[in-house]
Amino acid sequence: MRRFAQYSAFALAILAGAYFLLAQPERSAAPPKPANPSVVQQKQQQGKFYRINYISEVQEARTQLNNSEHVITIHHNSNQTTHYMKREVTVKFKQPPSPSTLQQTLTAINGWKKAGTGTHFIFKSRTKSTEELIAYFNKRSDVQFAEPNYLLLPNATPNDTLYPRYQWNMPAINMEKAWDISKGRADVVIAVIDTGIDLKHPEFQGKLAPGYNVLNKTNRPQDDNGHGTHVSGIIAANTNNGEGIAGIAWNNKIMPIKGIGSDGSGSSFDIAQGIIWATDHGAKVINMSVGNYHPSNVLHDAIKYAFRKNVVMVAASGNDHTSQPSFPAAYPEVLSVAAVDWNGQQAEFSNFGSYIDVAAPGVDIASTYTQSDYASLSGTSMACPHVAGLAGLIRSLNPDLSNAEVMKIMRNATRDAGPLGWDHNYGYGIIDVPYALHLAGVQMQNATRPSPPVQKKPQQRENNGLFEQLRDLFM
Repeated sequence: MRRFAQYSAFALAILAGAYFLLAQPERSAAPPKPANPSVVQQKQQQGKFYRINYISEVQEARTQLNNSEHVITIHHNSNQTTHYMKREVTVKFKQPPSPSTLQQTLTAINGWKKAGTGTHFIFKSRTKSTEELIAYFNKRSDVQFAEPNYLLLPNATPNDTLYPRYQWNMPAINMEKAWDISKGRADVVIAVIDTGIDLKHPEFQGKLAPGYNVLNKTNRPQDDNGHGTHVSGIIAANTNNGEGIAGIAWNNKIMPIKGIGSDGSGSSFDIAQGIIWATDHGAKVINMSVGNYHPSNVLHDAIKYAFRKNVVMVAASGNDHTSQPSFPAAYPEVLSVAAVDWNGQQAEFSNFGSYIDVAAPGVDIASTYTQSDYASLSGTSMACPHVAGLAGLIRSLNPDLSNAEVMKIMRNATRDAGPLGWDHNYGYGIIDVPYALHLAGVQMQNATRPSPPVQKKPQQRENNGLFEQLRDLFM
């Protein structure tokens, strides 16, 4: 297995040096050394947000079920199975049965009541098969349905080697349940406007749509920094391929757009050109893990152009723990993403304020890196692609939804993390991917949540001190 590279303090210094340029990747805090399993488990147990990853235990349990004389296995294909208990049946009666009716039933099936109350029961027979039990109950006029007593296990878990040890972020937003609903579609392309991508990385073979290098006007957006490769892997690295990491959108393709140089800086014009190019070449979602604290007309014009073309745009809120609006995240056409840690708490670096829409994992996020390596990075840059990947899954599941509807779903499908309702730290809350996919499936009819108390206004700045007041007076 390729080594799990660490993002060094030296590399961070390069990013920090680009702070005053017009657009920059959201600076990522240096990650700790890879944690051993006991440390990871300790982190999981500390917080309510993240559950222990039982992948190996689930695999062992599945093997035991396959070999159990008490269990029937249904093979849907070579990899996916369903299990139910032998000589058992789950029954729903139209009305709660009387004690005498229950006794007559037990006599008829030569068995006993294993569990149940009200109208729902599980019956076990000494002699009848599950199929015979279902046939018996389906003939009765007082029964609404009868079915096998299915056994449920934790949902889809990829076999990527770094997943169980390092990717706490995926179970944290319920990805294993979401992958049972949708793994995405190749024709729903997600553009990443960043430092490019490692074109030779094995995690992206067969996963890339044609991209563009804005800086040298070529079709080769090779990453010479690492930031864009890391962001892209979170969205759509090759998944369930037995190596590396898992991406959120298994089947969606990445459109790499290089608008940022090796020093970690890029102009608003270059970012704007990347937005327009991605829009004109079929991107359905655009990820922008870039930001600057001053609005730009050229950037906003490109964003409005993409929005009119029905593109969903997602941007990182910034890593300075400030309420100062960051652009493009603060534009009303863009979904702004804050970061949380493995405890579901606001990351210490995450920006906040009236422009925050949602939050996603952004601390110690394992993903792809240059030279076909892997790295653990932190930042709202890492939180942002979780939401872009979700947008890709929503558009894969329901391509008829408009960009505004997709954004509304993502705001509605959240878990409250701070004060009840919308707040400045988490926006509407932490994304819940299967909930969002459910809302996408019902076409927004049930997706109703209260609006935030403060309307998103990009030009609004909070004057928290004398410096901010003087700055607003003269800028």
